[in-house]
Amino acid sequence: MHPSILGTALEPGAVVQFLEQLGYAAPEITKFEPIGSAADADMKAGGYGKPIRIRFSSGGKEHDTVLRTSVADDFGHDRRADRYQAAILGFDSFSRVPRHCRPLAVGTVRPDGSLEGIQLGEPFLLTTYDPGEIYVKDILRLASEDQAEALDLERASTLAGYLAELHSETASARSYRRFVRDTLGSGEGVFGLCDAYEANDPVAPPERLERLEQKWVSWRWQLKRRTDRARRTHGDFHPFNLLFNGGVELRVLDASRGVAGDPADDLSALSINYLFFALRERDRFDGALRQLWSRFFASYLERRPDEEMFRSIGPLYAWRSLVLACPAWYPDVSPELRDRLLRFSERLLDGAPFHPEKVEELLA
Repeated sequence: MHPSILGTALEPGAVVQFLEQLGYAAPEITKFEPIGSAADADMKAGGYGKPIRIRFSSGGKEHDTVLRTSVADDFGHDRRADRYQAAILGFDSFSRVPRHCRPLAVGTVRPDGSLEGIQLGEPFLLTTYDPGEIYVKDILRLASEDQAEALDLERASTLAGYLAELHSETASARSYRRFVRDTLGSGEGVFGLCDAYEANDPVAPPERLERLEQKWVSWRWQLKRRTDRARRTHGDFHPFNLLFNGGVELRVLDASRGVAGDPADDLSALSINYLFFALRERDRFDGALRQLWSRFFASYLERRPDEEMFRSIGPLYAWRSLVLACPAWYPDVSPELRDRLLRFSERLLDGAPFHPEKVEELLA
């Protein structure tokens, strides 16, 4: 019985074909076996990979190699993209370390068991093209308006309805814990955003950001217990990723973060833009964007009642506010508004209750 990789059997013949692609002439495999033993498993229950030793001859020379694979686990390897990341990082890094085994190739095991190499260079993703106008144009247009038009309100309801349907599908507890962990500790999360602020920022000095981080750590332990809230999500549901192709025909772009987490994440990602652009234009949260805010929440809750969401959305607003208040992302925001956004974050992280129709109390 040959070794398998995530359920796909690895045959010596497939390895021979891959070695030929790498330029080895007429390779002949003389050893093909997993590395490790039952004793190893007894000493260490966990592990990140299942290495296979492959010894072969080619052109009168003997070659001793190891084919290294990853397993899906709860330590940041649960997504296929994580396992690719580990393989490519190893390929790029091993040669920089003295006396380290040397990388020869990085590739993928296809579902049929064949091996295919990945050339050097940067990855790309090819997608279909969806026509439409990005939703942020609506928001910018409405920021100074006192009243929203009927189509604007209908679009807010469409966005809410889309999310209600999206969130109807449950996700795994593993993916929910990953969502909470990444929101705090990833480069795009709270830690990464705090690192994006300049050390001499007069609005967000290091000590203020440190306190905010510490409060979010406490929230992590509250949120991670709420795995019953795990749902399919978009992961980056903001106005630059939403398209309307006339009327209320909606298309979405750039779903991310494993498309799993807390529904409150998607709700906060969009709604904070109603708040932000109104404050930036009017210095108060009223007018047309305030109407869209109310319609959006009301429409969502009508389709998918979720009062528990109000207990989870606070730290997610705090994370999104860190983006909006960060000069690296939004360099033209006034110091006064940046400070107001961070105070909004701090009040939510301190446990101030949130309700969409009482948000002004948090903005005072």
